[in-house]
Amino acid sequence: MMTKYVFLAFSSFVMLACSTSTRESSEAGRYQTTGSIDRLNPAINELIPEGAEIEILASGFRWSEGPLWVEDQQFLLFSDVPANTVYKWTEADSVTVFLSPSGYLGDSLNKREPGANGLALDLQGRLLLCQHGERQLARMAADWTSPSPTYEAITSQYEGKRFNSPNDVVVHSAGYYFFTDPPYGLDEWDTKELDFQGVYKTDEWGNMILLVDTLTRPNGIGLAPDERTLYIGVSDGDRARYYAYSLDKKGLVIRGKVLLDVTALAKKENMGVPDGLTVDSKGNLFATGPGGVLVISPEGVHLGTIRTGQPTANCAFSTDESVLYITANMHLMRVKLR
Repeated sequence: MMTKYVFLAFSSFVMLACSTSTRESSEAGRYQTTGSIDRLNPAINELIPEGAEIEILASGFRWSEGPLWVEDQQFLLFSDVPANTVYKWTEADSVTVFLSPSGYLGDSLNKREPGANGLALDLQGRLLLCQHGERQLARMAADWTSPSPTYEAITSQYEGKRFNSPNDVVVHSAGYYFFTDPPYGLDEWDTKELDFQGVYKTDEWGNMILLVDTLTRPNGIGLAPDERTLYIGVSDGDRARYYAYSLDKKGLVIRGKVLLDVTALAKKENMGVPDGLTVDSKGNLFATGPGGVLVISPEGVHLGTIRTGQPTANCAFSTDESVLYITANMHLMRVKLR
């Protein structure tokens, strides 16, 4: 049964300062730039033009996550999980608060990561939120301008037990959802009701199907363009891997394999572990991990790394894939692609 809640939406401007460890951008100095791009394979030049820069669009967040470009509104949404807030960014207006609270309706002062994490749009264009604090996957009404938008709890349990803290979600063209459920949103006093960290799929009636229960920390999730492969990033420093799971026509797992193991990179003082990911229309993965955003071919070849200089949480494309938006620690970043 779906439960309705109410969020408060705000339009106040948020003043955010850029880090002092950056350099001026060549684009009239509007944005500061940072980091570098490692090019390990010539194929990366077909995706990221030489001379591309990592721009810092906004800064000052506690832990930015879940970027989502909303084409018909022409804005970017992203989460600040510890702050229990979803922000909106536009080129004209920079950053404003979009939802607060975003993932926990109670007193979030004593919770480590109460807010929404991964964001997505369903087939009707409504906002989906992985809500750490409420331990559920939820859906907001599609009226983006409402001062008090409502949302519904899509699912909060598996076989009568509460989820850990749904983390990231991807939508299949048939209308069902795949999502991961690591324990990062649980505090010491929360009761962990499931003895595993799962990857789930909803069926056409909204029932939960457990696809994978053997991963230590399933986190980022994405689908191949043909929707026959499901990708999972595992944010475990001792098993820092990206997995590829073959799916049947109903979206059920047939088999799985390690696409790329980056445990050695994670242990070489590269900040970060596998976290969020997105897949381009040619099947290449842009996956956050050790050093920043790793660019990985469909065959599992590491083509290069967008080095943000920060632990990096997630990334998302603009609709035409000309821009990659990146959430990295306190920053919201952007790289213009080919």
